[in-house]
Amino acid sequence: MTTLWFMIVAVMVAAYVVLDGFDLGAGVIYLGAARTAEERRSIMRAIGPVWDGNEVWLLAAGGTLFFAFPLLYASSFSGFYLPLMIVLWLLMLRGIGIELRAQMTNPVWLGFFDMIFCVSSGLLTIFFGAALGNVVRGVPLAADGYFFEPLWTNFRVGQNNGILDWYTILTGVIALVTLTAHGSLYIAVKTEGDLNRRARLVAQWAWPLQLLLTVAGLIATVSIRPGVLDNYKHHAIGFVIPVIVFGSLAVMMHAMLKRAEKIAFVASAAYIVGMLVGAAFALYPVVLPASTDPARNLTIYNTAAGEHGLAVGFTWWILGMVLALTYFTVLFRMFRGKVKLEDGGY
Repeated sequence: MTTLWFMIVAVMVAAYVVLDGFDLGAGVIYLGAARTAEERRSIMRAIGPVWDGNEVWLLAAGGTLFFAFPLLYASSFSGFYLPLMIVLWLLMLRGIGIELRAQMTNPVWLGFFDMIFCVSSGLLTIFFGAALGNVVRGVPLAADGYFFEPLWTNFRVGQNNGILDWYTILTGVIALVTLTAHGSLYIAVKTEGDLNRRARLVAQWAWPLQLLLTVAGLIATVSIRPGVLDNYKHHAIGFVIPVIVFGSLAVMMHAMLKRAEKIAFVASAAYIVGMLVGAAFALYPVVLPASTDPARNLTIYNTAAGEHGLAVGFTWWILGMVLALTYFTVLFRMFRGKVKLEDGGY
């Protein structure tokens, strides 16, 4: 049951990154790809019906983590308190930028909220990537399972880690480039004309950098934490994951050259899922490694809730997921196709 809940949490995190990732990426390219007021309205219309629903997956993943692995939740929120508060503020500012822009007509205020939306979207991608980097690299866990990290120390990877060092900054940049390409492909799927062309160009220019950063990230991860390859050595099926990662990158480029935006977008989603599943597979059964002493690692066994509670919760989780997936299926079907501005409105 603990392994099952580990996979459930991983799936929910992946669902959040794929879904909210494309509207975060749309925010990153918002000021660059959209040159006119109409084009910016088109981007807002492309993500407008779904962006806040996509963010619910972050809350759902956090709630699931709290239910299934309460000690991990408590430890993470104590040690990552500062970056979590930064992420919370960025999420609020991003929502403010989207919602208040719709109420403004003054060009000064429009520009202000456009900037808030774009900058907060970019910073969120970097912080989420850095958060994953912290989990893979490890944190200075104490004997009681808690830890504290300053925002940065000397930017080196070691026992005196900060939240930001060269490795977590690298993972943050990987997330920024990946979600920028992901969002660009989504906007290309949803728009036409010059905006469509510019969005495709952003994704095409991001692809070589995405490939280079993927290779660099894999090399850096193995260099600072050689143990991440242990599960791959013991279970050969794990090598399917890098095939999916690099295969999806190849499909992305081929589809972009053929102007098959939907296929490219699906391939981008497969790349994101492959990267996250690869990290989860490498860490299992560890959920939060200790950078000081491996004996202090938080695992699915020493952080999980009771077996009975996990079994009962699994039944309710299935019911909840059926409702959520039904809602999202209906929502995305209602707003399928290219966005149009002829009928006015936001």
